[in-house]
Amino acid sequence: MSKLNLINKSFCLEKICESNYQKLLTLVPHITQITESAIGASNAPLELHLSVIDRAPYTLTLELSHCFDQHQKHTFEPAINIKVYLDAQMVEVIRHHEQSHVFQVIKSARQSVAIMDYKWSLNYFLGQWLDHCLKNNYHFNNPTQLTSI
Repeated sequence: MSKLNLINKSFCLEKICESNYQKLLTLVPHITQITESAIGASNAPLELHLSVIDRAPYTLTLELSHCFDQHQKHTFEPAINIKVYLDAQMVEVIRHHEQSHVFQVIKSARQSVAIMDYKWSLNYFLGQWLDHCLKNNYHFNNPTQLTSI
């Protein structure tokens, strides 16, 4: 992906995180009711898996991934860990299965441009992936689907 040279990248990142929150809630309207994990259904051949990693009063940490069945082996990709800020109505990617955890990248405030680029690319990817899931009519609408799997 080519780099986008924005004038106010932090403002744009904030807008992406807000937009991703709205997309995630459209995809999983009852997100706060999921206790452990849930599976999203679609006409597409892949299931969309959502797992709750951590729950706090104003945040959720989730893993979102597709499940690929290859040779009787389940592969979960892209396995993105996201932090959902319920009070601020934002979603932030904190880890992508192929890349380092955001907190491992942040080693020095002097790397602020690199950190912003890194966060931008992770959250932009999430937005594109959520668009793909919504376009393919994935849904977690039925509260009975929200029980533990």
